[in-house]
Amino acid sequence: MSRFIRRCWVLIPACAATAAIATVPEGPPPTLASAWTLSPWTLLPLLALAVLYARGLTRLWHRAGIGRGVSRGEVGAFAAGMLALGAAMVWPLDAFAAYALSAHVAQHMTLLALAPPLLLAGRPFAIAAAALPGRWAARLHRRLHRPLSSLATALAPAAVMHGATMWLWHLPGATAAALADTALHRAMHASFLVAGVWFWAAVWRRLRAPDAGAVGGLVALVAVMMQMGFLGALLTFAPRLLYPVYTDRALLVGLDPLRDQQLAGLLMWVPSCVPYIVVGLWLVVALLRRMRQRG
Repeated sequence: MSRFIRRCWVLIPACAATAAIATVPEGPPPTLASAWTLSPWTLLPLLALAVLYARGLTRLWHRAGIGRGVSRGEVGAFAAGMLALGAAMVWPLDAFAAYALSAHVAQHMTLLALAPPLLLAGRPFAIAAAALPGRWAARLHRRLHRPLSSLATALAPAAVMHGATMWLWHLPGATAAALADTALHRAMHASFLVAGVWFWAAVWRRLRAPDAGAVGGLVALVAVMMQMGFLGALLTFAPRLLYPVYTDRALLVGLDPLRDQQLAGLLMWVPSCVPYIVVGLWLVVALLRRMRQRG
C-alpha cells in the first residue's frame, strides 16, 4: 500500500512544495481561548447573512404561523450551517489552520462538505427574498432565477469544480502560496465555499424535483466521495512529509508533523465523507419512493 501511495505522489511535482515560501506566523501559537479570527472580511458577511435570514423568517412566520412555510427542522439546519461556518472561519479552525495541516484540512472540508448542504437545507434564498421589499425581491427573482436555475441543473460541471477545487488547493505548492499571501488565502476559502454551494445546490435539486434525476445525483456524490477518500488516503499513508511548510508550524503547537499529516488525511478520508453518504442514502430513499408511486 505504501509503495502505491508513493507512486501516486510522484505524479505531483516535487517542486510544487517550493513554489512559495510561507514564514512561520509571528507571536505565540493560539490556544482554544485565543483562537479567534475577528476579521471584518469574515464577520460582516456572516452577520449580514444571519440578519437577512432572521428578518425573512420573522416575516414568513408572522404571516403564516411558526413552523409553516419553513419548518423548524429547516431553520435548525441553517443554524447548524452558520455554526459550521463560524467554526471554520471565526473560531477555532482558522487560527489553528496556520499551524496544523489537520486543522487546515478540517477547515476546508467544513467549507466544502458540511456547511453548504446545511445552509441550503434551510432554504436561504426563499427566506432572504421574504426579508427584502417586494419590488426588490421581484426584480432579483427576474434577474437571478434563470441563471441560478441553470447552475442548479449543471450537476456535472459542479461536481468537476467540486473535485478540482479540493485537489488543486491541496497541492503542496498551492497550500504554501495561500499561507504566504493573505488575499490568496481569502480567495482559497471563497472558492471552497462557492464550489460547495454550487455542488450541493445541484444535488438538492435532485432531492426536491421528482424529474431532476436522482440517479445522476447519486453518481455525482459517489464520484466526489471517491476522490475525497483517495486524496485522504494519500495523505494518511504517505511515507514522508508532503507539506514542508507545516513542519516548523506543527512543532510550535506540539504536534509531530507526520502524525499531523496523517490526521489530516483521516479527517478528509472518513468524517468528511459522512455528508455525502447521508445525502446519498436520502436520494436512494427518494428514488425508491418515486418508483413506488409510479408503480
